Amino acid sequence: GKTVAIIEPGLNVGGMVSGGLGWTDTGNPKVIGGNALEFFKRVGRHYGQAGPVYHFEPHVAEDVFTEWLASLKVPVFFQERIERVTKSGTRILSVDTNLANTYVAKVFIDASYEGDLLAFAGVTYTVGRESRTQYNETYAGVIPEPSGISHHQFSSPVNPFGPDGKVLPMVYGGDPGKVGEGDKKVQSYNYRLCLTQNTDNQVPIPKPANYDPAYWELFRRYFVAEYPRNISLTHVVTVSRLPNEKTDINNNGPISTDFLNAAWDYPEANWTSRQKIVQAHIDYTQGFFYFLKTDPAVPESLRKEVATWGLAKDEFVKTNNWPHQLYVREARRMIGAYVFIQKDRTEEIEKQDTVGLGSYNFDSHHTQRIPVGSITFDEGDLQAFYAMNPFQLPYSMLVPKPTECTNLIVPVCVSSSHVGYCSIRLEPQYMILGQSAGVAASFAIDEGKNVQDIDIPLLQRRLRKLGQYLTPGDIPS
Repeated sequence: GKTVAIIEPGLNVGGMVSGGLGWTDTGNPKVIGGNALEFFKRVGRHYGQAGPVYHFEPHVAEDVFTEWLASLKVPVFFQERIERVTKSGTRILSVDTNLANTYVAKVFIDASYEGDLLAFAGVTYTVGRESRTQYNETYAGVIPEPSGISHHQFSSPVNPFGPDGKVLPMVYGGDPGKVGEGDKKVQSYNYRLCLTQNTDNQVPIPKPANYDPAYWELFRRYFVAEYPRNISLTHVVTVSRLPNEKTDINNNGPISTDFLNAAWDYPEANWTSRQKIVQAHIDYTQGFFYFLKTDPAVPESLRKEVATWGLAKDEFVKTNNWPHQLYVREARRMIGAYVFIQKDRTEEIEKQDTVGLGSYNFDSHHTQRIPVGSITFDEGDLQAFYAMNPFQLPYSMLVPKPTECTNLIVPVCVSSSHVGYCSIRLEPQYMILGQSAGVAASFAIDEGKNVQDIDIPLLQRRLRKLGQYLTPGDIPS
């Protein structure tokens, strides 16, 4: 019974779900309930399936979102980004956008990957990795080598230095930090490409205008050091098959579609600087595939295989068949009423104020590529705690400190450490937390209360009626 307006800086709804991440990171799918489960069921109905479908084409996801919003008469204002926030005390009164529009609301929800609204509202946040000592987290900070929790690593020595003694272009030559120390670096981003080998539905992957063969020298050395001559594309990328002869392409190995060292400035950059970072990721990804298709250092069999792949012609038609969303795996993280950390995933998994369930392991992609002596080392990958047992997501990590803002809820850039966030940062969990945030916002309006002070048991009863699973006992047998 409330009116809602969605402000979207791009041209599409759905974020990564409609932006190429068609191979859903479900963890244990039994924990997915509420509107999240309904989304996957609607995708299933598109494909003629009775139940939920978690692997789908990007345009199908966008169609489901678009039709759903239209049926509820929820307006979406595209190509609008927040440029100013007006507050009175601890309450946001309005937001102004780049199109000179002003939006007034009783409660605001920052559901962005970047956390711009929370930052404009003066809410405390952090970027990067905490030290091990800050929250007593064993997985925190710079990760040592060798490490049983880190994968996608060079298995043979690859020299990171050029003839002039300087690091090669794909290697960071600055201070990598000490093991266990915190920093302001974020895990790497990439594009999840929707490729096909169907020549009737295919356009070529473009060669970037600024392609420089010298940039890829480390990749050449990598092939010489690690690979025999008969290898396939799956050695250098993850190829997840989607319906209708399409794929979700993801990172695999130490040099792949993840653009290491390139995203650190993104979280706090302004719009113009972010667009430059986005373009750099596009150039890198296109250059990656052009190198694989054309460079003599690449085994001929792989060059021929890569040449059979192209962008799906019927996907991302508004953005020249290129994904509309850069995979921003992590940006700002709010420091709010409660900070979700490592132990909240591994030990203290029950929460009095639970508003949903998660189940994923700790998952961070590499943060930096650095020289260690005379070899190349990728650092930051965290793959740990594969129990996949349900853990409870507390409402208190969605709200700021009451002294900072009292009518803002944050279901994506949640209050957490880097390690804690690595078990939350999956799209099904964002959907679950998004629905809980929406219902909580409605309660705050109806009760005339700050978002920190709403009736949690009443919220939980309502969420359960809406099909949300709050404890393992809620999951149907």
